Amino acid sequence: MNRALATSTGILLILTTALMVLYEWGAAHLVGGVLPLVTGVVILLLTIQVPNGRKIFVAVGLVLTLALAMHLPDWQMVVKNGLMKAAFICAFFCALVTLRSAAQGSPSIQKAGYFLAEQPPGRRYLALSFGGQLFALVLNYGAIALLGGLAVASAKTEPNPEIKEHRTRRMLLAIQRGFTSTLPWSPLSFAVAISTALIPGASWGKVFVPSLVTSALMVGTGWALDTIFKPKIAGPRPVRARPEGSWLLMAPLAILLAVIIASIGVLFLLTGIRVVGLVLVIVPCVSVVWVMLQTRGAGPHGMGGGVSQRLSDFAFTELPSLRGEIILLMMAGYIGTVGSALLEPTFAGLGWDLAVLPTWLILVGLVWLIPLAGQIGMNPIMAVTLIAPLIPSAQALGVSPSAIIVAITSGWALGGVTSPFTATTLLIGGFGNVSARHVGLNWNGVYFLWIAAILSVWVVVFAQLSA
Repeated sequence: MNRALATSTGILLILTTALMVLYEWGAAHLVGGVLPLVTGVVILLLTIQVPNGRKIFVAVGLVLTLALAMHLPDWQMVVKNGLMKAAFICAFFCALVTLRSAAQGSPSIQKAGYFLAEQPPGRRYLALSFGGQLFALVLNYGAIALLGGLAVASAKTEPNPEIKEHRTRRMLLAIQRGFTSTLPWSPLSFAVAISTALIPGASWGKVFVPSLVTSALMVGTGWALDTIFKPKIAGPRPVRARPEGSWLLMAPLAILLAVIIASIGVLFLLTGIRVVGLVLVIVPCVSVVWVMLQTRGAGPHGMGGGVSQRLSDFAFTELPSLRGEIILLMMAGYIGTVGSALLEPTFAGLGWDLAVLPTWLILVGLVWLIPLAGQIGMNPIMAVTLIAPLIPSAQALGVSPSAIIVAITSGWALGGVTSPFTATTLLIGGFGNVSARHVGLNWNGVYFLWIAAILSVWVVVFAQLSA
């Protein structure tokens, strides 16, 4: 990549994040007008750098914008809202990547991952599922890349090819399902950030506990199926060596989780700012402190020199290198917002009113519709931003906003397990030497049917309890 172009990209991405922080922290009247313009420039700059496969999403956004201008008189406001959504997604992603960048320089992360991968079969699934949740907090999709690589490396030491194949598949599924089970509850997940922004009256604090139930159901169901359908191996099973280290290796991740959640809770009580706005500040600050601890005494000027170099590498090399992911996520939010605005009058013209449907059917429909949309290439961000505005209000449905969030995030998590177009299935398929569609439908098909049915019951029960 051209150095000047990379530098410009990094500066604009950081500027977008900083403006979004100001917007969330009470300066919307100052930056609300300039933020969509900056976002448009960011999209343009990223578009000229990404492959044609990513440019298609930009082209779709342009076509929808033209259709919007032709059919809606207030199309400029919809475009502005779409650009604001794209700006938020960009800023949220950049904030999360700071934590992943800091984690990559930590030896304790590698040791903890290796410890999980070397667990004996009897407790390996739960170890990778729950440990994977902690890794997902820090590394996001990098958790799958790290743990998946360690799992494959660990399986290669197995001399029996049959055991090796089963071991690889079971470990990769535990990692994937553990990762997706964080999506409903983690304040750092796009599922929580976007769904709470789209549903009026919703907040992370109100859905945290029921979303933990969703996560527990996902992990528990996966573990039960892994145990019940454990493959039969001919001959004696090999004796496993005791994994090096102890569960204390997970302590840094647990402490990090506690620090982030506690910081969010305290600042929310003190300021009343939305959790997503707090994340935009807290996560980069935690990341910088982590880098400072890692680079103590580094560089010619001690700790400051090491930190300065790491920050420079992140801003002008690492962050611009993620341009493909960033443009995909931004356009998914924009396309969903604009597409929803086009669908609303279409539904009204056809006389379709979702409010006449039973509430339970709408909630259960969200659990199934989002992963089904993933089968035709719709990113969960796109699917949710498209569907959520069409859902009747919580008051009209007779439920709490939290009930709608629990249903949306349940469907979002299932989309991460089954869609052949999501990063989770693509990464797992790569490690398992199978296609992403094979991972979603063959490896996870039975799991999806069971957990979708269980979560369908759960969202209805919670809706009744929280009404």
